[in-house]
Amino acid sequence: MRTEGKAWKFGDDVDTDLIIPARYLSSSDPDELAKHCMEDADPEFAGKVEPGDIIVADKNFGCGSSREHAPIAIKAAGVSCVIAKSFARIFYRNSFNMGLPILECEEAGKLKAGDALSVDFDKGEIVHLASGKTYSTKPIPPFMQELVQSGGLMKHIQKKIKA
Repeated sequence: MRTEGKAWKFGDDVDTDLIIPARYLSSSDPDELAKHCMEDADPEFAGKVEPGDIIVADKNFGCGSSREHAPIAIKAAGVSCVIAKSFARIFYRNSFNMGLPILECEEAGKLKAGDALSVDFDKGEIVHLASGKTYSTKPIPPFMQELVQSGGLMKHIQKKIKA
């Protein structure tokens, strides 16, 4: 599984309230959540992000509350994956449960906003397309990729039940 997109850069400790502010949690509609994704961190994000773009952050991305709305908003906004030095554990699990691939990369801090990136989930490689520089990360295990390809845990289970 691969993706390519433009990087959107965020720093350390991006909490779930920055990803999707609590004032919008009365809705669970992915399209509505997408309109407000990253609004308090970058008010222009939702209007400018393009399908396939990639969020890049430093350490502890997704900290704060355990809301599933955060990965739903990111995915619905069209983001193909999130790359960070580290993730809050519950955000990590919620992301795969919602079908959003995320990768931990110690060198995420070297990536800049606007960088064109290619990500290979099988190999665990992130390629900076302009320079050709490759950054290594742990590959996403096959089962986790199945969750992503199915659209999340619930859709994955529904497919298994039907099969």
